[in-house]
Amino acid sequence: MREEGTFLQNDVGRPTWADIDLQALRHNLDQVNKLLYPPQRAMAVVKADAYGHGAVPITRALVSAGVIDFAVATLEEAQALRRAGIDQNILVLGGCFPGQEEALLRESLMVALFDLETAERLNSVAVHHRQLISVHLKVDTGMGRVGFTPEEMRIALPRLKMMPGLVVRGLMSHFACADIQQSHVSAAQQRLFADMVDLVRASGINPVDIHLSNSAGISARYCSGCTLVRPGIMLYGGLPGGDYASILDLRPVMHLRTRIAQLRKLPAGSGISYGHRYRADRPIKMAVLPIGYADGYNRLLSNIGRAIVRGRIVPVIGRVCMDWTMVDVSSVPDVERGDSVTLLGSSDGLVITGDEMASQLDTISYEVFCRIGARVPRHYLPSG
Repeated sequence: MREEGTFLQNDVGRPTWADIDLQALRHNLDQVNKLLYPPQRAMAVVKADAYGHGAVPITRALVSAGVIDFAVATLEEAQALRRAGIDQNILVLGGCFPGQEEALLRESLMVALFDLETAERLNSVAVHHRQLISVHLKVDTGMGRVGFTPEEMRIALPRLKMMPGLVVRGLMSHFACADIQQSHVSAAQQRLFADMVDLVRASGINPVDIHLSNSAGISARYCSGCTLVRPGIMLYGGLPGGDYASILDLRPVMHLRTRIAQLRKLPAGSGISYGHRYRADRPIKMAVLPIGYADGYNRLLSNIGRAIVRGRIVPVIGRVCMDWTMVDVSSVPDVERGDSVTLLGSSDGLVITGDEMASQLDTISYEVFCRIGARVPRHYLPSG
C-alpha cells in the first residue's frame, strides 16, 4: 500500500494515482446513519463506478460496514458487482431496456419501473421462467424526468395487479431541489409522494420499501415515513448543497496525487504551455506534473487550479495539457523532484475539496469525481 508523501524508488509506472480513503468513507456513512429516522436504512448509491471511486472496492467496504442495499444506474454496473461476488440487494435505477429482462432475472436484480410497456415485458419473461422480478415503481413528483405521472400511476395500478411475474418491492421518487433548504418544490414533492403512497396501498399493493431522499433530502431530514434513503455524493465527501456546509461533517474520500517529474528555473517573461496564456512576471521555479486532462484533471483549471506541495498551496500555471500540468513552486523551500503533489483531497493538514474545485469549474463535485479517468490507478487505504 502506497503512503501519501513517500517516494518509492522501486515503483513501476507513471507516479499519478488516487488514494481512496475507506476510513473516510466509513466516517461519512456514520454521518448518514446519524441523520436517519428509525428504522430507516441506507441504500448506498454506487453508480458511475461509485462516483469514480471504484464500485467494487467501495461496495465491499460498505458491505463490511453493514450496508445491505445498493443502487446503480445500469444493468452492466449491477452485473459487475455480481461478478465480484456481491450478493446484496441491488436496484437498477436506470430501468430495463428491451432485451435486458432475462439478465435482470438471472442476476436477481431489482429494477426501477417507469411505464407499463416495460412492466409487461418484465412480467412476460418472469412468467415464462416461473420466477418473480422485483420492481420499484417510480413516480414523477416534480423532477420532470422519468417515472409514472400521478395520473399514469392511477391507470397502471389495476394492470400491475394482474401481472403475476412482478413483485412491487418499492415505491420511489426523486427530489429536484432538495439542495436548497426549505424549498417549496421539495415540500410539494413530499406531499404528492405521500398521496401516491396512500394511492398505491389503497389499490392493494403494499411495497416493502418507500424512498425519496437523496443526499440532500437526507441532510434536510425529509421523509420521516420512508424506509430507505439513497445517499450518494455525501458518502464520498461531497456536499449535497451549499446550504448544508455548516451542518455536515464530511471527509474527502478521493485524494488525487502525483509526483514532480521535473523542476525548472525560468526567468521573468517566460511563457508557459500552449498559447502562453501564462507569462512569468518574475523569475520562478516551476514543477512539471505527469497528469493532465486525459486523467480527468480539467483543462478549465488552467491558471486557476491549486495544488498542495510540502504543506504549501501552490498555483497551477499555464494551460493544463493532455498529459502534463505545471505549478509554480517558488514559495516551497527545499522542493525536490519526486515530491508528492496533491491536486484534490488532503495533505499536510490542507485540503482541496471537490466542492471547491467544482466552484472553480462552475459545476458540481459529482462531476469532478466522476471525471477522474480510468488511467489513474486507485489505491485503497484501509478503513481501520
